[in-house]
Order: sequence, then C-alpha cells, then structure tokens
Amino acid sequence: MVQPMDPTAQGFMLAESRNTPMHVGGLQLFELPDGAGPEWAREFYEESLQCDDIRPLFLKRPYRSKTLGGAWAWKHDDQFDLEYHVRHSALPAPGRVRELLELVSRVHGTRLALERPLWELYLIEGMEDGRVAIYTKLHHALVDGVSAMRLLQDTLSTDPDERTPPAWAARPRPERRPEDDPDHGALSERLAELPLEAVRTALAISSEAAGLPAALLRTLNRGIRDETAPLSLHAPRSILNRPITGARRFAAQHWPIERIKAVAKASDTTINDVVLAMCSGALRHYLDELDALPDQSLVAMVPVSLKLADAHTASSEGGNAVGTLMVKLGTQLADPAARLEAINRSVIAGKDALAQMTPAQIVAMSGIGVSPVVLLPMLRMQGLTRPPFNLVISNVPGPRQPLYLRGAHLTGMYPLSIPVHGQALNITCTSYGGMMNFGLTGCRRTAPSLQRLLTHLDDELLALEQAAGVA
Repeated sequence: MVQPMDPTAQGFMLAESRNTPMHVGGLQLFELPDGAGPEWAREFYEESLQCDDIRPLFLKRPYRSKTLGGAWAWKHDDQFDLEYHVRHSALPAPGRVRELLELVSRVHGTRLALERPLWELYLIEGMEDGRVAIYTKLHHALVDGVSAMRLLQDTLSTDPDERTPPAWAARPRPERRPEDDPDHGALSERLAELPLEAVRTALAISSEAAGLPAALLRTLNRGIRDETAPLSLHAPRSILNRPITGARRFAAQHWPIERIKAVAKASDTTINDVVLAMCSGALRHYLDELDALPDQSLVAMVPVSLKLADAHTASSEGGNAVGTLMVKLGTQLADPAARLEAINRSVIAGKDALAQMTPAQIVAMSGIGVSPVVLLPMLRMQGLTRPPFNLVISNVPGPRQPLYLRGAHLTGMYPLSIPVHGQALNITCTSYGGMMNFGLTGCRRTAPSLQRLLTHLDDELLALEQAAGVA
C-alpha cells in the first residue's frame, strides 16, 4: 500500500543529496550495570535482533509513485533486513571520547539508503572507561526532532530492572472499551454541535487568513529596521554561510545546568539567553581565530515556544505555539555581559512581535524567514545576497529523571542535526541529568576545527559567571 508523504516530508526528500543528507541523529552514553562483563554489548545486540514484529514506522521506505505524478510516498518494505539497520561496532584503541566522536562524525555524514527504511542504529563498544554508546540516525522525512527524541526515550526506563523492548519492536495497543470513553453516550450531542463548530472554525480560519497581510507587513517592517522578528534582512556574510560538502564533524560537551541557571538569575535573564550568550562568545572567539569575524552581529535562527491564548481564533486555544526568531547574538561586542544583555533584549523584542500574531500567522512568517535557505541554492543565488541567518541554535528540553537501558545508566545524550548549503553549523542543546548537553554538527571543511568551539563554550560560561559575580 502506497501512502503519500506530507508536504514537509516531501521537502526533506527533495533536499536530500550527497552533500546534504537530511537525517537527524542522537548519541547516547551508558554506564554498564554493576557486575556486567565484557559480553554485555554483544548479548544486548543479539537480543535486540530477536524481534519478529516490527513497528510500522520502521518498515516505511520512500518510493516515487507514478500514480502521484512522481511525488514521494511511503511504501511497506517487503524485504526488510533488521541486521542491516542495527549494527555492532567497536572503537579503535585507546577508545577515548575523541575516537567516538570521530566515528559518529563519519557515520553521520553518510546517506541513508533510499531503497530501505530510513533509519540506522549503531551499538558502539570499546570505550576506555567501559561505557557503551548508541548512535541512532533517522531521516527528517520520517520523524521530526521531538519525535526522534521520544523514540529514543521509548527504549529507556526509570526502573533499572525493567527490560524495555527495542525501539523498532511493535508495542501492543491497549484495548479501549466504549465505556472507557469519557464522551460515551454523548455521540448524538456531539453530532448536533458539528454544524455550529464547523461554522465557527471556518470563520476563524478566514479571520486568520485575512490577518496575514498585516502580519507580513509588520514582520517586513521589523526586518527592514533590523529588529528581532521571524525574518532577518541584516545577517552578515560569514564563512559559515557557504556551500558545504557531505563530510561532517560532530563535537559534544555538557555543563551543569545549575551554573547556567545561576548566571541567568544574577543577570535577570533566562537559561536560554545564557545558552545563546555562551554560543555567541564561543563563535566570536572561534571566528576571530580564523580571522573571519564579521563587523556586524551574527544572527541565529532560534525556535521559540510561545504560549498564546486568543479566544477569537480557531487555532488559538492556549497551549504552545512554536515559531522561529532571528536573534542578534551581539558577536560584535567584546564584553560578555554586554552580549548577554543584547541577546536578552533581542529575544524579548522578538517574543513581543510573535505575541501580536496568531499561531497560524507565526507559522507563516517563520516559513517566510526560513525559506531562503532552500530557495537560494535552488535558484543558484547562494552567496549573491545576505544569508537569511548565520546558523541555527536550538534548545530542546530533555528527560528530567535518570533513565536506564536494561540496567545500564544513561549518563549523556547529545543531539546531531542537519547542516545545509549556506548553513554549515548547527548547535542543538538538550537537558538531562542536571546537565545541558551541547551537540555541534558542522561541515568538516566549511567549519574547520569545530572542536575548538567546545573550549570557547567553556571559557565563555566562566566569563559570564565572572561578569555576573557568581564565579
């Protein structure tokens, strides 16, 4: 059975190329349980392959459908080979974190086979400290970043003694009886309300559509005036905004959230502001070492979750609305405190701009702001205009409780993302176990010596602590 892909997935498939593989990834580190011997990884790998009932998601492979005019669709893989997708590897001696990141960098730079389901998992042993690593990659057409994190966490448990099945194993569906439905017996009432609700929804959608031109004018006006918005027109050219190759470099490190929180409290800012300031200072020193620091502030595309409540629109029922902001990082400023203050002002101004829009308008304006990343390379205009932004920096909340994999304690988790032409570096953070885990994914050639950014991030956090008086 052929299942059409949604427009977003179609976009990721169309963007897929040797130089721009469109998969996200995750690196997890585990401390083995007490008494575990050297055979733990091999036994875990062999047990993971003893799975006959596979989740439908892990059986979907991409397929160009003639009936859909050559568009991409999903098709069930009738020749699924689990041993191809799940792989057992070992690091060369001495098995340091350096060797682990080098291996992950190389694997992350290789494309997923389009004739198979778009995922792979690597169980990696041979670390000198006895830990075991798991690197997973999934195509962005298959899952988004949040869904990928949930899939990874689905194999873990807060109970060290629980033996959870692997991510690709089918889960039993809980039986649902009609009497368990809180709306059971109210079907006729709900059906009677449908026409009125349909009218309300139609009027709300029309109202949002009518407001889009005004939202666009406000967004363009803010962009022209170099104010924070979902659109930027003043991002400077930099070495990070050039065509990229397919080779990747991945760097990862973590810092205590309490240190970041202390700076935020002392400076009356937020944890996310401090994370952005760490990245700003690190980028300033990194580019300055390469004699490539722009005179103007770098601009980061930052996903933002904004809680809105507007009873006058169908799509605003409270909850979280996710958009993007083009945040000025203040990289032209030498003082760490001044950079943090500039970032805080930029984020607040951007959130105020988003608060004037409905969620549908936020999505539309954010799409306009990001679209040049795809359109400029397609139109062969890369480098002829200013980049829409200089890099992506995102902060994804992670699990708060300690997690285990068959008794092995998860000690670290680091996200890997997607560089594209004109965007050679992506910084993604996630929290876990009291740590803020940074994952830096870059083009090996366009963003050279990427690991230097880790040293600069550490130096910048110390500088921010000293400036805030909490060192």
